[in-house]
Amino acid sequence: MTRTLWLNPERVNKTLAFPSSQTLAAAHRRLGRTFLTNLGLSGISRESSRSIRRYTGMGSDSENEKSVKERKKLMAVAPIAKPLAGKKLCKRSLKLVRRAAEAKCLKRGVKEVVKSVRRGQKGLCIIAGNISPIDVITHVPILLEEADIPYIYVPSKEDLAVAGVTKRPTCCVLITTKPTKGELTQDVQEKLQSDYNQVVADVKELTACLF
Repeated sequence: MTRTLWLNPERVNKTLAFPSSQTLAAAHRRLGRTFLTNLGLSGISRESSRSIRRYTGMGSDSENEKSVKERKKLMAVAPIAKPLAGKKLCKRSLKLVRRAAEAKCLKRGVKEVVKSVRRGQKGLCIIAGNISPIDVITHVPILLEEADIPYIYVPSKEDLAVAGVTKRPTCCVLITTKPTKGELTQDVQEKLQSDYNQVVADVKELTACLF
């Protein structure tokens, strides 16, 4: 059962002692924050609590922390990091990196990626956009375009390292569909190929829109 909260304007002014220049709406919001903090949203439905939080400008600590982290990541991205993956594509790309790492179909770091490309290997390249100095990877996109290999930037080198199952921050990775040694089982090969095709299609579509 949803409870309706009524805030008395007179009580708002007496409790919070707002100056006359403050609006009644601001008083309502502040009193609402105090009330919700003390109440802990007990006995209120989820929809009502969301509406109240939205009105009072309150969000959960975890949501606020996530939004701050996301903003910091985007602020650290270099201006030349184009095309940059959106939230959904970034999540899919990192998931593909993890799957490729588990299947041993992943080349990590600038040296390995450049060496593989020059040897004629094909795949999908994921590049971190927050590399500093950016000169470390500026030659990689040119090499990839000459080899007709699709590439995409993701905001964080730390996230790329985690997805690639390595502790050191990673500048870029090259995803292939065949391991360097041995063979994959049919089930693993099909899942890897399916995810690979989906991400490559999204990357090519995004690239076509930008360029």
